[in-house]
Formats: sequence, C-alpha cells, structure tokens
Amino acid sequence: MHRLLPLAALLIAAQSPGPKPPVPIASRDPGRFAIAPDAEARWVPFDLTPGNQVRFIMTVDGRPATAILDTGVSFSVLSRGFAGLEPKRVRAGGEASTIGGAVPIGWVPTAVLELGGVTRTGGGLVVATLPALATGSAAPVDLLVGRDLLARHALDIDYPGRRFRLLPSGRLPFRGAVAPLRVSATRRVYETELRLGGRRVRPVIVDTGDGSPVTVTRAHWQAVSLAVLPTTSALSYGLAGPVIHDLAIAPEIGLGALTIRNVEVRIEPADGFSGKVGVAGRIGSGLFGRRRVLLDPGAGRMVFGPGPAVDVGPVRSTSGLLVGILPDRLRVLHVMRSGPAAASGWKDGDLICAVDSVPVTAAYPASPQARWTVGDPGRVVALRTCAGVERSLTLKRFY
Repeated sequence: MHRLLPLAALLIAAQSPGPKPPVPIASRDPGRFAIAPDAEARWVPFDLTPGNQVRFIMTVDGRPATAILDTGVSFSVLSRGFAGLEPKRVRAGGEASTIGGAVPIGWVPTAVLELGGVTRTGGGLVVATLPALATGSAAPVDLLVGRDLLARHALDIDYPGRRFRLLPSGRLPFRGAVAPLRVSATRRVYETELRLGGRRVRPVIVDTGDGSPVTVTRAHWQAVSLAVLPTTSALSYGLAGPVIHDLAIAPEIGLGALTIRNVEVRIEPADGFSGKVGVAGRIGSGLFGRRRVLLDPGAGRMVFGPGPAVDVGPVRSTSGLLVGILPDRLRVLHVMRSGPAAASGWKDGDLICAVDSVPVTAAYPASPQARWTVGDPGRVVALRTCAGVERSLTLKRFY
C-alpha cells in the first residue's frame, strides 16, 4: 500500500430516510443464484486500485463492467455512467447513508449477473453516481459488488496472488487464524469485532471497499486509552465526498486468533459515519492486503492465511502530502497536520508537474517515481509546481 493519495472508503450501509420509493430497496426481488460445479477453479484476476481496493471485470446483462469488491455495501451499486444503463429503466430509490453524507439512489432491474462461478438471474442493482476519487483512479468504476451478491457464498481472496473466487458457504480451502463474521440484520453488511488497546471494540464493519486498515470512532479511540499516541490528519473519499479525520499507528490490533502489530488507524470525528450508523468502526483491505482471506458469514467466520510479507509494517507518509493523480500532474488534496509539507507552506490545491526533474505522466502511478511521498526520512525531494516554481521538501517521520 503506497500513500500516494487518500485511501478510498466506499460504503452504503442502509437506505436512509428520504423520498420513499414505490417499493423499498430491501424488499425488491433479490434474484436467483446458481453456483457452478467447477466454481473452485473459477478464479477472478484483479488489480488493486490506487485506493487499495480489489478491482476486476464481471458481466452485467452481457456487458463487461469494471467492479470493486465491497462487503461494506448493503446492496450492490451500478454507476449512472455505466455504458449499458438505460436511464428510462431506472426507478426511484430514495437515499442511502454513505461516508461523507447521504446520496440519492435509484434501482434498475437486471437479467443476468456473472461473477466467477456464480450467476444471478433476475433481481436488480442500486444506481448511484460513483466518483473516480473514491477509488483514487483517473476513471470511475462501473459497479460496487456488495453484500447482496456475495454473502450467500464464501469469498476467498488471495491478495498476494491477485485473484479471488466464490465458493459454497462452509468450504474451508485453507487453514489459518479464525475471527467471527456475520451479516448485520439491521445494517445488512459484514461485521466482526476487534481488540484495540486490550479492549473489545464492536461491532466493526468488514469493508473490503475501504482501502484503509482500521477506522474507529473518536469515542472508542479515547476509551481504549490510546489517545496519547501521536496523530496527524488524513483525507478519505466516500460516495458523498471527502472526509478529514485523524490518523495514528496502533501498537497492536487483535482480530479473533490473529494479532497484527503497528497498524494504521483512522479516527473518525464525533459526527462521523460509523457513529451515525451505530458501529464502532470498520476494517478494510489495508488490513488484509498481504494475506489470503476467506470471508464466509454463512459459516460465521473469516480465516486469515499468512502471506509473503505479513510482518512488514505500515507504509507511512514522510512527505505529509496526500495527492490526487491527473494525467500530467499531481494535485495536493490534503496537507497532513504536523508534517514536513505543512511546515514548508504547501497548500491544498497546489499542483505538481515534476518530481526530481522527471515530469508526471500517465505512467506515474505504477512507476518507482510515485514512491517519493513515503520515501526515507532525510531525503530531499525536488518538486516543480505547474507554475514553474522549484521547491524542495525534506522527508520526515512525524507520526
């Protein structure tokens, strides 16, 4: 995980009060599911978005759709910009609670959805605007694949191998540390509990659409007596827009039989999303990304296998800049509190066109050039603004 830009957080937990649709989303036809006899062999390849989410291709009514695995979404969400969407078929859907606020949604019936070895006939999808910044990519995705399409099966995600598959619930394809997992009856998302500062924190949403490792409410952070740790500020994007929160490194997180040390924790403000929907926080792909993970709410468990780099600590910003990537430049989205960028006068909205004399191009996200924001403390980075001003930034550990 590189701190190149804000790690995205995509979450629709439940339909919220608003204009009432003719039929509530939760009461509409869920469709009919079938799993292929050879589902175990039907691995789906994926890449990770700059926001650290699982991105892949599936089909919606015969059309390819770019999708993200998002167990923090109650009902799978189709983008209003999807090429196969006929606007006249979209029905009223009211509003949904998301990170950043409420967003208007619709509902569209579908014929056939195909994902790995699973096919759904009938049913439909929630329709909403999916902004590109929510994944940190230059282009938005077409679909968030949520609880309604996933929870009937076991989801086996091989993060190191960049592949996943859907299996019959109860299947145990590998052994590892086990933690509890269920689908909330009220929020209709995956939930568990964790240990932080030696105390139980629950319920916690398991949100593969959130690229950060752990998020907790400010009240829970203070209750576990970790408020003495140094913090900075960071920025995340939800469907309703950006959210600023605090950021710290917790010495240890417990998740069932699994213990993980030095974990990045995002601390939501008092009026944050988790508090509003009645949970203690979330865990996301940032906590899973070096492991193989089985999510099987039907069997009441998630299983964590070891990965090739599970003992590597979190990647911390040493620049204090969170940047968005445009085709030929970087845009400063947030200047982190107490970081070297804040001390040297960088501002939100500043534009960077070259790093160490190398121009920013479309190939930047996958290049070694992009690692400068998390470089070794003491390194001096030469940054040229798009106004032609040369500025230097000395990297530093600050949280």
